[in-house]
Amino acid sequence: MIFIESVAVAIRALLTSKLRSLLTMLGITIGIAAVLAMVAIGDGAKTIILEDLEKIGGINVFTVLQVTSKWVSGRRVRVRSGEYLNYGDVQAIERECPSVQIVAPRVPEWSRVLIQVSDGTNIRAGYNGVDEDYTVALAWELATGRFISEEDVKNSTKVAVLGANVATGLFGEVSPLGKEIKIARRTTNATKERLTVIGTLVPRGRSLEFGFSFDDLVFMPITTVQQRFTGNNRIPQIAVQVPTVEDMPRAIEAVKAVIRKRHRGQDDFFAIFDVRLGLARLMKISTIIKTALGGIAGFSLLVGGIGIMNMMLVAVGERTREIGLRNACGAKRADILLQFLSESILLCSIGGIFGIGLGVLASKGMAHIAVRIVKIVPEWPAVLSVQWALISIFFSMLLGVSFGLYPAIKATRMSPIEALRC
Repeated sequence: MIFIESVAVAIRALLTSKLRSLLTMLGITIGIAAVLAMVAIGDGAKTIILEDLEKIGGINVFTVLQVTSKWVSGRRVRVRSGEYLNYGDVQAIERECPSVQIVAPRVPEWSRVLIQVSDGTNIRAGYNGVDEDYTVALAWELATGRFISEEDVKNSTKVAVLGANVATGLFGEVSPLGKEIKIARRTTNATKERLTVIGTLVPRGRSLEFGFSFDDLVFMPITTVQQRFTGNNRIPQIAVQVPTVEDMPRAIEAVKAVIRKRHRGQDDFFAIFDVRLGLARLMKISTIIKTALGGIAGFSLLVGGIGIMNMMLVAVGERTREIGLRNACGAKRADILLQFLSESILLCSIGGIFGIGLGVLASKGMAHIAVRIVKIVPEWPAVLSVQWALISIFFSMLLGVSFGLYPAIKATRMSPIEALRC
């Protein structure tokens, strides 16, 4: 019996017992759908992590941080070197580190200070002192106006660029360009600096790792912040971007060497925050969760496979006379084996195809539920790949072979004489 004839016989056999075939396929369908849904939700979590890292510049950015204490022998020890990062370090890194692409200094103030406009409207938000490279390093686009320029930094211009929430909170739907805002100093809300708005940024959202919203910030020239707000030339943070992730280790060592050289060999007053380390831990956790969920869902596939074997054993028992007749008419054992294997594989393949469709719906439904549970993200993507869909089809066919083989072998071992007596 050729393969096409075997498939045709298998289809007729399945259509003869429609309800039983449907219920048997249901186990495979649910199993495939469960595995696909779990994998899609796990990959969605990975996508969220990567998108969150893009908000701070991506995985090819590391940050040099000013520190006041360090862990030594299990306890926190205060740094007493008196050294601190400054704009000269920024220029030295740009000049002496060929593996570095962009150096973006930042003087941050995360506490929510009072910001007002002339009509009395006010909100509380943080501010950052940055230079012209900040939005380039973060790949952050402007909504209106312009960003801080090199001239603004050089001349300590009293200008500001507003995050989306700050612009809306102060001016509503009216364009803030050219308008004046007053920002309170950190030390006291009574003293305020007047600045002119020169631009607004497109919404960027909240950083899941650090907990603040980029849209709740005001950006000013770094020198303006130093002169008007902090009163010193210190730079607490320097973001460094390299062309590729492979350049990170070399760039980090080069930056460390430059800073040590400029600060009498001291290196206890700064630390390097490398996003790759955090990303590796998060990805490992994501993989473990996805594997665990996929393994749990895989048990339903096993149950479905057992259901296939049970149905095929019942089918062999019911069609004993048919098997005997085929043997008596000259059918080979391979023909009988192929007939029942075709039926089992067809049953699993159809169940697998339905499972993919159900998996798409289930993953989207679970993603919607995940957003309701994990309220810190506005959307949880359900990432379904063609690769996993093809793997599911292959795995369902493999199940058909695995669980249909024993009933098929049992059918081939029937004696034609004994089969015809039944």
